[in-house]
Amino acid sequence: MTHFLIIGASRGLGLGFSIGLPDPGDTVFLVSRTRPPSLDCSDQVSRFWIQADLSVPQTAAVKISEAIGTRAVDFLLYNAGIWEENAFEPTYSFEESTPEEIEQIIHVNLLSAILCTHRLIPNLKLSSNPRVVYISSLSGLDNSGAAEVANTASKFGLRGVVHALRECLREHRIPVTSVNPGNIAAEIPYEAGAEKAIQTYHGTQIPMQDLVLLLRCLRQLSRVSCVKEIDIPAMPDLYA
Repeated sequence: MTHFLIIGASRGLGLGFSIGLPDPGDTVFLVSRTRPPSLDCSDQVSRFWIQADLSVPQTAAVKISEAIGTRAVDFLLYNAGIWEENAFEPTYSFEESTPEEIEQIIHVNLLSAILCTHRLIPNLKLSSNPRVVYISSLSGLDNSGAAEVANTASKFGLRGVVHALRECLREHRIPVTSVNPGNIAAEIPYEAGAEKAIQTYHGTQIPMQDLVLLLRCLRQLSRVSCVKEIDIPAMPDLYA
């Protein structure tokens, strides 16, 4: 039985993870501002909602830590991520980004990831086979061509957190991984299946099912194996 903690779990990829990652008998703690629809699933998985606003990092970290208490966390997944208005579109303009928008992106994508992990290290140490996974982005890689300043900065920073945290947790044999995907077909419900996503986007966006399978593989590895980073572009991407 695995105890998951999925931070950023109410919609899109996080919702897909909350449905596809656990097996019957597993326990999943879901962190989000709004109620996750997966709480209504009838699949013999125990799901619990922790309501928290990650744009207020310190408060969110405390709420999550208090809700988990002294339970072991076997798989910590930080999936939360937001980006600028008109991001990834020709209409995006850094000059039109507000200080409030920039700050919120950094808080949700980076600072909350650091503070939440910091509070949960004792819970990870209680696990017999712990693992930490952060969902970053191809935007956080060198020469990605991404123009979104705050989002790109946060993804570069998140990868830095992963590499440094791995050193901090090495003595405790807690592997830390950064998964860096390209465009994801997150608007297609997980239940609709991979083929629906492939057909809808003509193979240009990654089905959520592919990322779920990837994380299920990580989940089954022993703590001896350290998977440092996984870059996963869609085949039409320049990185492929």
